[in-house]
Amino acid sequence: MNYRTLGKTGYKVSEISFGSWAIGDDWGNVDDAESIAALHKAVDLGVNFFDTADVYGDGRSEKLLAQLKKDRAGEEIIIATKAGRRLNPHVASGYTSANIAGFIERSLRNLETDQLDLVQLHCPPTEVYYFPELFAALDDLQKQGKIKNYGVSVEKVEEAIKAIEYENVTTVQIIFNIFRQRPSDLFFDLAKRKNVGILARVPLSSGMLTGKMSKDSQFSEKDHRNYNRHGAAFDVGETFSGVDYETGLAAVEELRALVPETMTMAQFALRWILMFDAVTCAIPGAKRPSQAEENISAADFPPLSDEAMRQIREIYQTRIRPQVHHLW
Repeated sequence: MNYRTLGKTGYKVSEISFGSWAIGDDWGNVDDAESIAALHKAVDLGVNFFDTADVYGDGRSEKLLAQLKKDRAGEEIIIATKAGRRLNPHVASGYTSANIAGFIERSLRNLETDQLDLVQLHCPPTEVYYFPELFAALDDLQKQGKIKNYGVSVEKVEEAIKAIEYENVTTVQIIFNIFRQRPSDLFFDLAKRKNVGILARVPLSSGMLTGKMSKDSQFSEKDHRNYNRHGAAFDVGETFSGVDYETGLAAVEELRALVPETMTMAQFALRWILMFDAVTCAIPGAKRPSQAEENISAADFPPLSDEAMRQIREIYQTRIRPQVHHLW
C-alpha cells in the first residue's frame, strides 16, 4: 500500500481507502458480520482511513467502525465522518451551530471517542457555503477538542471552490471517476495550492465501473440504484454519477477494451483515479472481504499508459460529458 498526505491534516492515508456507505444502508441487504470481516481485511492490507457518515444506516456504519477500532486497538485507524444529512427537511436554514454541534455529539457516541479525526459537512445546499458563521462554529468545536479537523463533502465543483476559501477547511470529498472528470479541470490545481486533501468518492460510479452490470441487472427496493436512479430521494449525481444507465453500459463496453488482462475493470477505474496527484485517496465501498481485496489491490498496479489515459478521456468527452459535465 502507498500512502499520501491528506492536506493540512498531516495524516498519511492509504491511497485506496474504505468508504462505508454500503455497510450502513442503501445498497441492498447487508450482513454486519460480513461487513466487519471486510473492514478487517482492509486493515490487513494496509488501509488506515475509513469514511463514514452519521446517516449511513442511522449510525450503523459508525458503530461498526467503533467495533473495528476496538478489535484493532493499537493500530492506526483514521475515521472521517459527516454531519448535516440528519436534517429533515435537509435545507440550508438547518445548518446552525447548535444542530451541527448536536450531530457531532451523536457521532462521538457512535464512534466511542472523545474527538473526531475528521468531520465533513455532508453535501449541504449550495447556500450553506456562504454561511461564514457556520465555519466559525466549526472552528470553535475544533478549539473545544471535539473535532481534530474538518472539511466538506460536495456535489458541485463550484461548492468545492467556495469551501476552500475558508482557511481551516482541510479536505474536500467530491465525486471523481472516469464518468465525472470535471474536478480535474480546475479544482485540483486550486486545492493543491491551498494544501487541501481530496477524497475521491463514488470512484466506481455506483458499481457501473466494475463492468459487472448489464441491462438485465436487478437492484433491490432498498438499493439507491433502484429508487434514486432519477433523483427521487437525493441528488441524482450520487447514483451512477448521474449518467443514464444505458449510456453507462455502452461506455463501459468501450472501456473494457483498454483494460489489461492482469486487471479487473474495477482496478482499472481505481488506478485511473490514482494517476492524479491532487487526489489523496479513493474511497470505494465494500460489503465483503473479497470486494475489499479487489479494490485495495488496485494500488499495486503500475501507472496507466499515456495512450490509455487519452482514450479514456476521449470516451468521456464523446459519451459522458454531455450528460454530466455542466451539472456538477
